[in-house]
Amino acid sequence: MKILRHWITKMIIIISIVLFVVWLSFYFFGLKKEPVIFGVSFDQNYATWLGLDWKQTYISILTDLHPVVIRIPVVWDSVEPKQNQFNFSDIDWMMKQAKNNHVKVVLVIGQKTPRWPECHVPKWANAIPEVDMRSALLKYVRQTIIRYRNSSVLQSWQVENEPFINFNFGVCQRFDRAATYQEIDLVKFLDSVHPIMITDSGELSLWRESSTAGDILGTTVYRVVRTPNGIILRYNWLPAGWYKARAEWRGKDYNHFVISELQAEPWFASGDNPLNTPVSVQMETMSPSQMQKNIDYAKHVGASQAYFWGAEWWYFMKTKYHDSDFWNIAKRALSENVTIKH
Repeated sequence: MKILRHWITKMIIIISIVLFVVWLSFYFFGLKKEPVIFGVSFDQNYATWLGLDWKQTYISILTDLHPVVIRIPVVWDSVEPKQNQFNFSDIDWMMKQAKNNHVKVVLVIGQKTPRWPECHVPKWANAIPEVDMRSALLKYVRQTIIRYRNSSVLQSWQVENEPFINFNFGVCQRFDRAATYQEIDLVKFLDSVHPIMITDSGELSLWRESSTAGDILGTTVYRVVRTPNGIILRYNWLPAGWYKARAEWRGKDYNHFVISELQAEPWFASGDNPLNTPVSVQMETMSPSQMQKNIDYAKHVGASQAYFWGAEWWYFMKTKYHDSDFWNIAKRALSENVTIKH
């Protein structure tokens, strides 16, 4: 028994040393700062849900924050609420305003696009056989590509949002994972000019499929999260080199690696949201100091671009609570950007 305890103690020490050496390697690998172009993600439906005038919010982001790139979802159930009846007027308007303000655009297409409930499939599509649903999906994707492929402000396409994560998240009972590859092939066939971005979880994935499926790999970076039952988890111990090393291991250099979601808003437990949660509780996962830390951290990840996640919430805080701290922090970060050539 004494020999066994000695052996276990020895193994624990060896494993601890190995883990520390690995952690130290990632730490030093991420010490170097890289120039990052900061952009924003924007979802009109989320802005509306927050009680905001989404057009006013969008214009304020463009004209006051001056991002050089913005990521916009082309939400399937919004542009095709009835089968074969497409309405791209809102996307057209946003593209026009982006052009007027010299902002590049990343358009997100697919069953899964940013924001809850993750999958945004029209009700009519969920009610038809799976094979017909896939045909309808590809038709909506085709219509979107043809409409915007020649836009002067289009920077890239994002096909689906984190399509290869291996855990359940969101309301996605009928998510057709295999269709992702058909969507990618369709984009390549219809638009050989603009690159394709595939996104994945930065903390809970090894990027095996996502790193090979598209031209650009996009990763999430969340530093302080809250579990569905309210427990706060912090990733402050995770060195930036963890992202950078994995990207290089997967063959994605600086120009083909971006932060698709840089946390800049609170994380809520199940049933909670900005409308029913005290600001003091929201600040537990996103305070001004935490937002600045996330910005500084992003400069060490080795990504060429980083899209802030939370612009609608900043405007909500600014207009509903007269708290402009988050808006101003983002404004300072965006003011340091270099210009993307149009």
